[in-house]
Amino acid sequence: MSISCVPKYAAILALSALGVGAVDTFIDAVYEHAVKLPNRTETPVPREEALLLMHKNIDVLEKAVKLAARQGAHIVVTPEDGIYGWVFTRETLYPYLEAIPEPGVNWIPCTEPQRFGYTPEQERLSCLAKDNSIYVVANIGDKKPCNASDPQCPPDGRYQYNTDVVFDSEGRLVARYHKGVESMHRRLSRCITMTWKQRVASCFQS
Repeated sequence: MSISCVPKYAAILALSALGVGAVDTFIDAVYEHAVKLPNRTETPVPREEALLLMHKNIDVLEKAVKLAARQGAHIVVTPEDGIYGWVFTRETLYPYLEAIPEPGVNWIPCTEPQRFGYTPEQERLSCLAKDNSIYVVANIGDKKPCNASDPQCPPDGRYQYNTDVVFDSEGRLVARYHKGVESMHRRLSRCITMTWKQRVASCFQS
């Protein structure tokens, strides 16, 4: 994990959530770890099994968040795919997703965990931010229902998004960024989930 003092423009998503002035600086921590990956499978695992894997990775992140806070960081940025990994098809990824609301709803999952359904990943990340008084940026998966009135709606009736979220130092969800849509049903259902750039290269090139 690296700790640095950088200008505001270094990370637009996180900094827009911080809401500091253009000339201000802050201390950030950027963290990488060896992600615990699920076993490759052709069928979706039970939600409980998916949660067990994700909580193992969040356990690792928790140590990094606490260390960053002790070292004076204002914000910690966790890895791409750092919570559930990347060895998935579209179908096998689904048990790892949670519905992530718009940030404007003024929600602290740590104190209102059931307000938007069952969201244990967001609850844990929110509590990490709140308990350590630090902003936490994490990469998780979002799911949104759709129907036949939407011509782009996949046959299974949902969009799946590779999503970055930011929780402020009180644990409040303050930013949600859909990095890419993982719901294109043509060809993508046969693709292994990797980083977003790798997915684009491997799944959409003719």
